[in-house]
Amino acid sequence: MTEGLRVLLVGHGRMGQLVESLAPEYRVRIAGVVSSRNARQPDTWPAADVAIDFSSAGAVVDNARALGARGVSLVIGTTGWQAHEPALREAVAAMPIGVIAAPNFAIGVNLFLDLAERAAMMLSSRGFSPWIHEAHHAAKRDAPSGTAVALQRVVEAAGAPADVSSTRAGHIPGTHTVGFDSPAEAITLTHEARDRSPFARGALEAARWIHGRRGWYTMRDLLALEGSR
Repeated sequence: MTEGLRVLLVGHGRMGQLVESLAPEYRVRIAGVVSSRNARQPDTWPAADVAIDFSSAGAVVDNARALGARGVSLVIGTTGWQAHEPALREAVAAMPIGVIAAPNFAIGVNLFLDLAERAAMMLSSRGFSPWIHEAHHAAKRDAPSGTAVALQRVVEAAGAPADVSSTRAGHIPGTHTVGFDSPAEAITLTHEARDRSPFARGALEAARWIHGRRGWYTMRDLLALEGSR
């Protein structure tokens, strides 16, 4: 079913180009690219089964509506647009497409989120205070990162507020640390990306997974983690 899957790249920056270079490994054919040149002309976009959006926060909602109207399922890897998620979910609910959205598509990061959630459930009730720090390259615009916000959400769901701090410097692909501190001892968990390839590989896996599905999903669904939603 996914042999020769046609994928439309929405955004052709470093992440879009990396997805394009890795696509053959996933039996994915890049059908075309949406860039600043044709972003306002959806009628000219090539036909595709799934679109992978690594564009900009301000463009996500319009992109999704245009793609949904064409019956193209969507992988949303862009961050910073989540305040509009309820409206977007409502807009695409009646469309015959699937959407999988995540602040970070790296498989390791999503398993790390699950580990952080479980650790918070065990430690917050025993007097450990959680904290989160993330570091990215100097060109990354959103701070804290979408992944750090997701970490904060799952940790605080366990019952304790978590302070979040950010660093922007050099060419750091992405490092996220969640710590649990008490008067006499501390525990830290860290995920470090060595390059950007895990993000692109996860997005390609998501594109293959979402094809043929309908509804709104997250990486918890793809990974079949307990409590998928």
